[in-house]
Order: sequence, then structure tokens, then C-alpha cells
Amino acid sequence: MHYRQITILVGTALSVAFGASAASAQTFQNYRCADGTQFIAAFYQYDARAHLQLDGKAVTLKKRFSLSGSRYSGNGVTLIITKAGLTSLKHARRAATACSST
Repeated sequence: MHYRQITILVGTALSVAFGASAASAQTFQNYRCADGTQFIAAFYQYDARAHLQLDGKAVTLKKRFSLSGSRYSGNGVTLIITKAGLTSLKHARRAATACSST
């Protein structure tokens, strides 16, 4: 094998390995709420924030302190995910509503 072929094989193996780990390091979840709201939440391994697609807009929420799970808020939106997996969303001056993943 030539040096160039070995370099290409190693480069390909590394890109596959890093590509696979990057893809597995993210989580996308679709939610539907009791009030009819639907949103997508994205969580990334090295980012403590939650990234939502809500009402046709991208919203980034900072992780906040919570004893009973995870709480994210920002821009008038609050997302709470309990340790038991229950999810609620409060946004746009509406009351908090229960949500479930779809």
C-alpha cells in the first residue's frame, strides 16, 4: 500500500468515528402539549442549554437550578422535565401545560 492510500484510509476511519460520536451526542425530541402547542427540543452533550423550535422560531433556553429534574428558561419560555420524565412548558403568557413526547 502506498503512503497516500494509508493516509486516506486513516482519515476516513477517523471521520467515521468522529461523525458517529457527534451524531450520538445529540438528542432531538418532539413534544405535543395539552393546550395544543407542539415543539421540538434538541439537547447536545457538551451544551447545557435546551434548543427549541417553538411557534416557528428557534429559542435557546439556559439550564437553571432544579432539585427535581431539569429546568430550562429564557425569552419568556420555561421548560421543565422531571426526573420521572414528566414535561411541562410555559410560554407566551400562557399557563404551564403538560407535554408528552411523540
